[in-house]
Amino acid sequence: MAVNTGLLLLTSPTHLLSKKVPAILNFISQKITKVLYVHLHPDLERCLSSEHETQQDSCIPPSYSILHFATNFYVESAKIRGFPDTRILLRNLGGRVSCSDIPLLHSIQNVYTDSTLPPADISTYLKNWMLYPSDTAMHRLPDDILQSLKAKASSRFSETEPSNKMCKQEEEFKTYSHVVLGGTFDRLHVGHKVLLTESAMRANHKVTVGVTDGAMNHKKILHELIQPCQTRIDDVYNFLWEVKPWIAHKDIIVPIVDPFGPSIVEVDMGCIVVSQETKKGGAAVNKRRVEKGLSVLDVHEIDIVADINHEEQEEDKVSSSSQRMRLLGTLLKQPIANSNMLTSPYIIGLTGGIASGKSSVCQRLEKLGAAVIDCDKLGHQAYQPDAAAFQKVVDEFGKDIVGDDGQINRKALGAKVFADKSRLTVLNKIVWPEIARMAQDLISSYAKEGKDVCILDAAVLLDANWDEFTHEVWSCIIPKEEALKRIIDRDGLSEERARQRIESQMSNQERVARSHVVMCTLWEPEYTQKQVEKAWKALQERKNLHSSGELPASQL
Repeated sequence: MAVNTGLLLLTSPTHLLSKKVPAILNFISQKITKVLYVHLHPDLERCLSSEHETQQDSCIPPSYSILHFATNFYVESAKIRGFPDTRILLRNLGGRVSCSDIPLLHSIQNVYTDSTLPPADISTYLKNWMLYPSDTAMHRLPDDILQSLKAKASSRFSETEPSNKMCKQEEEFKTYSHVVLGGTFDRLHVGHKVLLTESAMRANHKVTVGVTDGAMNHKKILHELIQPCQTRIDDVYNFLWEVKPWIAHKDIIVPIVDPFGPSIVEVDMGCIVVSQETKKGGAAVNKRRVEKGLSVLDVHEIDIVADINHEEQEEDKVSSSSQRMRLLGTLLKQPIANSNMLTSPYIIGLTGGIASGKSSVCQRLEKLGAAVIDCDKLGHQAYQPDAAAFQKVVDEFGKDIVGDDGQINRKALGAKVFADKSRLTVLNKIVWPEIARMAQDLISSYAKEGKDVCILDAAVLLDANWDEFTHEVWSCIIPKEEALKRIIDRDGLSEERARQRIESQMSNQERVARSHVVMCTLWEPEYTQKQVEKAWKALQERKNLHSSGELPASQL
């Protein structure tokens, strides 16, 4: 039976284990569902069986072989969809002889190992490096993996020992008192973990991390979905604290609003860790440090982690951008049940800014079976002479807004309200309640027809607080520059006028903050369709679970 959290203790030489990583990962993916901790100690049996064993023997020096294995393990894990959140522990890599009083964030339920030591000995060893539950179940890896490792370990010397080149590399592995790095660190993925692991292995005392904030993130794809800066800071700290506790300090994992942050201020830094994409940034940091009279940092560069599971529109590397794209069409937060609302029809409030593609999403949802209520059309009806709001608008704004045909002249009315926001607010207070009343009448009609999902299509859904009578809010967003281009091409407006229209509306960030599902029409129509189908399928599953009593209304 699979468990949420497990520990993988690996004690074979890393050059042998590396060949079995895919098999180990495939096995673990069936046993652990959420969090996997990995603890490495090559040749542990020999260390613990030594007649001269000391506590220091449970430490091993940081080395290229450990770094290469950890990197490979992370990279290979990225090839398996849904693989548990993995953290390779570095607690026994020099610098400390025990971390027995420092817990992990998740309690270990099962241990899997290639070690032939008695379980009691393994338990005693692990307790030296973490708060380790005594009753944790222990299992050996499958025979095919163990036999392969044993066979290779007993083969001729040249196949079991690292090469002279590797031995030289081990001697050359350089560490520093203080290491620095930076990044967005949105939803920690294996690329981040490789970067942080190299930094943690290089650091003896502390790692400073700059986490991008503010305008630094605005050019990133779907930046509206980037986690809050404090959340990302906490994730980085928790990762480092679990992996190598004594180098993690909350006060030096900080937000940065420029490409440099603390890297051009701190005197005692010795190394900066960068990716292939940010190596120019490392050179720029050193240039600024020289200008300030500070020492030049050694630069260590990590490789980009390829993503073999990416879709055509996504990046071919493991990235936060691709992860954010995969959030489109998914439930970002649980809706809060409203006891005053009927569960059927289920009301989706769909909103979006100008040129966001909201109308095309509505059409796609309608084809899937939803009833669509176009609040823009209802807005036009609210100005008709037979509507309740008609006379109120005329009384408030004057008879001169009524044309010869007896209809309200929308241009004349617009001239009065758009130059004065306070007058626009007055108009909205008259018209919005009437639109809401008509929408609710239509919802009642659709309920009688047996429709189980209604889409309330409203650009001003959140401005008017109509989300109060919806079960969920879905938003369409588009980058500002793409919206600008669409408005100019579609409406023939000047760039200045188009920007004014965009700036006058609620921002994407505000919409996302109040939305349960977000979609984006930036890419090909086929990708929009995938998002809509994903959102629709998940909604049906939620509704079905609720109908069967398996999901409480509070989680619908």
